[in-house]
Order: sequence, then C-alpha cells, then structure tokens
Amino acid sequence: MELEAVTPVTTRPVTRPVLSQRWLDLCFLHWAVDPGRVAPFLPPGTEPDVLDGSSYVGLIGFRMVGLGLGRGPALPWVGTFLETNVRLYSRDRLGQRGVVFRSLDATRLLSVLTAQVALWLPYKWSRMRFSRVDTDITYTCRRRWPGPAGATSRMTIRVGRPLEQTTELDHFLTARWGLHTRIGRRTVHLPNEHPTWPLWSAELLDLDDQLLEAAGFPGLTGPPASVRYSPGVRVTFGPPIP
Repeated sequence: MELEAVTPVTTRPVTRPVLSQRWLDLCFLHWAVDPGRVAPFLPPGTEPDVLDGSSYVGLIGFRMVGLGLGRGPALPWVGTFLETNVRLYSRDRLGQRGVVFRSLDATRLLSVLTAQVALWLPYKWSRMRFSRVDTDITYTCRRRWPGPAGATSRMTIRVGRPLEQTTELDHFLTARWGLHTRIGRRTVHLPNEHPTWPLWSAELLDLDDQLLEAAGFPGLTGPPASVRYSPGVRVTFGPPIP
C-alpha cells in the first residue's frame, strides 16, 4: 500500500479508545544514523523509516500524567510518572509509519510490569528526577530493573521560543500516529491520536547518557541533529492493528 504522508494532524482518528494520557514537558533529542544500523532492531514486517536517506535514534524525556483506561478518569498514583525512552522510526507493509521502542525507563514498577505483560513493550523500572529552573529542564535516570542495572542518563536543555514554522524533520520525528511492537508472534501497530505538537526551539546544555548504548547504539556522542521541547499533548491510543 501507499506510504502514509507525514502530516502534523492524523488522518486516522482513534474511534475506540483503549488508553488516554498526557505527555508533558518533553525533551526531544535525535541523532541521524544510517538505516542499516536501525534495521536489526525492528520487529518483523517493518523497516526503517527514512528522511533524505537517514533514519533517526531518539532520546526523549517527559512526564506521563493522568494515564487512564479508555476515556475514563486517570488511574491514581500509578497513572503519573516520569519516563525516558529510546526510540526508532519504522514503517510497515500497510504503509503505516510508527515508532519502535528500544527501551522505556519509568518510575512506577506496577506500570512497568503491566506494559511488559500486556503490550510486550521493553519498559524498565528506574529512579528518575525532573527539575526546571527558569528555562532549563533536566531529566535524570538510573535504571533499577531489568538490566543493565545502573545505566544512567542525564540531559539538560534550555527552552527557547515557540517555533513559528516547523520543518519537515520536526514532523517526521514527532507526528507519529502509532507504534510497532511484537505481541506474541505478531507484529502489530498500536494507533494513537493527539493534537498537533506545539514545538519550541531548544539548546542542549548537558548530556551524560548510557541508555543509548544499552539500547544498542554506542557512539552517539556528537551533537544531536535535532533538539526540541514541547509543553505536551493529550494522547489517546486505540486497539492494536495486526
């Protein structure tokens, strides 16, 4: 089928919500890599999504707030936590674009275990902290379980101004309307819907990270190809599509 366009607004609204949540204070760091470096980490039936010959590895820190079932109320306590993930960019035989998570470090053990069992997502239980001083935002992470235990990450960005014009790369990296994951013996696409991302310029002030290497991408020590901030969006997920 024809590959879906990269658009800031979804063309496939979620009609049967399974999960709802808010993603807040997002720090997006991305490195351009050769697609061949990404391909071995993608589930069967998918391939690297590329823009101008490059695929990307993302390191994203944010606050998960108000996770709930369907469009219902947020789950108390377990529905709000910090998260830092390492993600890749994929497309499948149906032309659907998505993300593939190499790791998702989070602070709530129950949420980690539930996502591991129900969605087979590589969640990790970690100790994390978030701080904001004026326009400087810092996420820190130390992995507890599963391994590699003790892997750490610290990123600090300085938030700039709202972007008056977003680029094709901005949309490619953020306007993703689903994720690909392996559940049992099947690769599925888990669709989502959210408003257009509000994006700010940002400057990377400090990065000391071991999560990228733990996810299979050592050596990404140079400046990221893209650094962005977003105050966040509300997100709804639908049921998996085989």
